[in-house]
Amino acid sequence: MGMAGQTIDRDEGERMSCAHEITMSRGAANGSAAGSSHNSSADMQQDVHANGNATEGEDKCGYANGGPRTIHLDQTERDIVRLIGQHLKIVGLERSAELLMEESGCCLEHPSAIKFRAHVLSGDWVKADHDLQELHPLIDGKHNSIGEMRFLLLEQKYLEFLEEGRPLDALHVLRNELTPLQHNTPRVHQLSSYMMCANNEELYQRASWEGKGVKSRNKLMDRLQNFLPPTVMLPPRRLRSLLSQAVEMQTERCTCHDMAWETNIDNVSLLVDHCCSQEEFPMQPLQVLNEHCDEVWYCKFSPDGLKLATGSKDTSVIIWDVDPKAMCVKQRRTLDGHTYGVSFIAWHPDSKHLIVGGPEDCPDLWIWNIEEEKVRRMSGNVGDFPFSYSLSLQQTKMSHSPEDSLTCAAFSQDGSRFVTGGVRGQFYLCDIDGTIHDTWDGVRVNGLYFKSDNRTVLAADTHHRIRSYAFDTPRGDQTIVQEQHAIMTFSVNASERLALLNISQQGLHLWDLQDRCLVRRFQGVTQGNYTIYSTFGGIHESFVASGSEDNKVYIWHIKREEPLARLVGHTRTVNCVSWNPVYPALLASASDDGTVRLWGPKTVPQHATNSVD
Repeated sequence: MGMAGQTIDRDEGERMSCAHEITMSRGAANGSAAGSSHNSSADMQQDVHANGNATEGEDKCGYANGGPRTIHLDQTERDIVRLIGQHLKIVGLERSAELLMEESGCCLEHPSAIKFRAHVLSGDWVKADHDLQELHPLIDGKHNSIGEMRFLLLEQKYLEFLEEGRPLDALHVLRNELTPLQHNTPRVHQLSSYMMCANNEELYQRASWEGKGVKSRNKLMDRLQNFLPPTVMLPPRRLRSLLSQAVEMQTERCTCHDMAWETNIDNVSLLVDHCCSQEEFPMQPLQVLNEHCDEVWYCKFSPDGLKLATGSKDTSVIIWDVDPKAMCVKQRRTLDGHTYGVSFIAWHPDSKHLIVGGPEDCPDLWIWNIEEEKVRRMSGNVGDFPFSYSLSLQQTKMSHSPEDSLTCAAFSQDGSRFVTGGVRGQFYLCDIDGTIHDTWDGVRVNGLYFKSDNRTVLAADTHHRIRSYAFDTPRGDQTIVQEQHAIMTFSVNASERLALLNISQQGLHLWDLQDRCLVRRFQGVTQGNYTIYSTFGGIHESFVASGSEDNKVYIWHIKREEPLARLVGHTRTVNCVSWNPVYPALLASASDDGTVRLWGPKTVPQHATNSVD
């Protein structure tokens, strides 16, 4: 009875409170309005405390055209109206925002908050401090929050005095207003050092401050709003923030996202849900390359994305030129003379040199320069054993011992060195000219990666581990990954945070190298004991692809275990998949059926698909 009676008796006062808010929002915040708003502010505070939010107070503001509104808005609808009203004011539609609040009967902000904002933006620090006392009962955290807010106000006041060339006034604020707060003492000491700035430019730089004006005061207001509950003052740009979150969530759910651009609220339509079409994804067969005459064991795009190298059991490597506009490749040349089948290829960062190696029983390594007709002699020793080299145009062949097994290699990212090794215990560090710099004895490796620091090497070994080795002084090694089954191959993404591991009898695993934990087991792929290579892909490497013993190419989103696509066309095991690092709409796969397939989007020039059998 008492509460209902109070509500009826205060109808006229609430009507005055809403009218006062509209008047204040039109820029009429001044000293004479402060007293008249005190009672209406107290009424609003009573509503907030009685209900835990401003719902009741907003309902009592509900008068349009001099009479009570007849439409009823629930809490969600009132929140939406307030969000729209805030956005209208941000874009400059002040009158529209006022009419919306008047017609809906909602209060965009508490009257005391409106005054507070006006005084902050006008630089009236005395009145802004007085407004804090009115807001005190409404602020979460009470004493600590009020102290922090007052500190921020005085900090701005102090800096503006310094900029205006009023050091005595600034010193008074520092000694008699900031210091007595006993808040954030290290910051007070830092502020005192700004007294020594020779000019305003130095002050701006040292304080990371834009200077007196609308920009710095708006930033201050944004910080102050964090202490005010949303029933009193909405967080800054709240509607835009919610829409940005919606776009981000839709992007996360978009299975094919990442292939074209990085989406945000400014480059997508808010009128429909975001969804990338699979038509831009590399799922369409573009070309079938039949130039090899035996099983194709490896394929790899060059770092510049303009070349593709394929290696086969027929002992040849074919270099293909990539035409990213026509979405096709053309044969450039064939690299012959290898003693064994070609089971791996490592590109140099310059996309001109490459290392070619063979299977487990291959003791040789070839370094090719595919651009120049050039002979280079390489010499060096490993312990008491000399390397031998046979030379011919454009290539260098390395061989240590007939008992060696050089089955993997990786260039450093600055291109000055490379590492090579195998499962019989060879592990060498060489420079690009072939000089042997270091060895690590007794390490049996079947996969290598040279990190961007150009000194640390990741190596998969026969103990189901990936370990890091630092060749430079001081030397050190440590285990990064431990699996329960053999690691057949592995690849690392550009950030060097994630690694894809093809695991014998298990399939494809994603590891976090920094946290040293298994992130995901991708489903669908068939992995026995064959050597199969997988790859990261997409503009932001948000996808992974792998070959499989069931003759398919599998593609996954990096955050989902179930495959996004299964590419069908090969008739035998798919040994290797390579995603073009520069033109992510292109994907290549190599198979035991003797072919290399090029995959791309559906929207490609017609002649690009004419090469598909």
